[in-house]
Amino acid sequence: MRFFKMFRYCLVILFSLLVYILPAQKKSFPKLVTVGNAWANNSVNAVIFRKNSLVTFRDTQYIAYYNAERFVVLGKRKTGASKWQLYITPYKGNAADAHNTISIMVDGAGFLHIAWDHHNNPLNYCKSIRPGSLELTDRLPMTGTNEQKVSYPEFYKLPGGNLLFFYRNGASGNGNLVINEYDVPAKQWTAVQSNLVDGEGKRNAYWQACTDAKGTIHISWVWRESPDVASNHDMCYARSSDGGKTWERSNGQKYTLPINAATAEYVCKIPQKSELINQTSMVADETGNPFIACYWKAPGDSIPQYHVIFKAGNKWKVEDLGFRTTAFSLSGMGTKRIPISRPQIITWRSGSASSVAVIFRDAERGDKVSVASCSDIAKPRWQVKDLANNALGSWEPSYDTELWKEKHMLNLFIQNVVQADAEGNSGTPPQPVQVLEWNPKN
Repeated sequence: MRFFKMFRYCLVILFSLLVYILPAQKKSFPKLVTVGNAWANNSVNAVIFRKNSLVTFRDTQYIAYYNAERFVVLGKRKTGASKWQLYITPYKGNAADAHNTISIMVDGAGFLHIAWDHHNNPLNYCKSIRPGSLELTDRLPMTGTNEQKVSYPEFYKLPGGNLLFFYRNGASGNGNLVINEYDVPAKQWTAVQSNLVDGEGKRNAYWQACTDAKGTIHISWVWRESPDVASNHDMCYARSSDGGKTWERSNGQKYTLPINAATAEYVCKIPQKSELINQTSMVADETGNPFIACYWKAPGDSIPQYHVIFKAGNKWKVEDLGFRTTAFSLSGMGTKRIPISRPQIITWRSGSASSVAVIFRDAERGDKVSVASCSDIAKPRWQVKDLANNALGSWEPSYDTELWKEKHMLNLFIQNVVQADAEGNSGTPPQPVQVLEWNPKN
């Protein structure tokens, strides 16, 4: 008995010594790579609807942002490297308006395409002078039509290397969705849709879109009845398997174009004044099932929560993540200063299950890069954690969609930016742009 008492006493002493001697384990975060200092007076470099802020082609990753003098800066690096090659272009933008973002994409021949500085103004578009170059051509037209009141330019890449260009033609509360396609061999843009989703002069659609592994285009949108963000309502859906020429509902029923409020497929009914935000994100898994991320408040509740809308079999389901505790209200015009970001969503297969991660920023968590994830959306148990320890002000997540599709590596554009309400400037000095590299499977 004395032996066992002595043995237990020695174990207690040894454990105490180990606790004292060994250093406390530091919290491990994903890798952060610094690119350079950039404009941070508002959120123009870090809004949700950049398609893309980062993009990978083969072994090279490209980046774009406005610098302190509002010039468009392009950069590139070998994928995963720490050193960036940067080039200040001759093009400037009205960076004081957070709508006037920069979007980039690389076509199948290696040419970089860029659109910048749009909020109901003429098209600003050009491409690199040769594959792999950061030097740009003069401004170029695309089709030459419907290019005088451009907003929200977004590039998407098809599996064969051709590009799609989405944008709104018209104003908030009264605009239509236009789609052009770039043919790589012909080096030419053509109009695919001049009015895919029609507001009928009464409203407009704020969309989010993605392309899947088979080349199917998925698009979802909320309707806005006026320039007031409080008039956002409902979530609708459409898809195309022929490059955007014809469109159908999720059950395969063909749409008569243009789609309008009476003919749209409503995947989730959400009333006006539900704090429903516009332009969030969507993604499709390897089998082509769409997932949509957004936030709104339930009837009778005052706290907006993140939601995931997804197709399971023949039914649309809505998953309320339900972890937020702070109320806020959205109303008025212009870019809003909001205590949470609009979310990005990614999905991947874990055996037979669909794993989902929602990337966001929330003042409740210190305005950090945060993620809510579950290993199986059919049996959702959400875990919330931070991916970085620094506060990011009004940052919203955008990421390298092409790297994610090819390697399931998430590279996020990171910058501490501060957005004043409406289109005000916060006076924040230039802040470093960084790329956060995260492998969600690990």
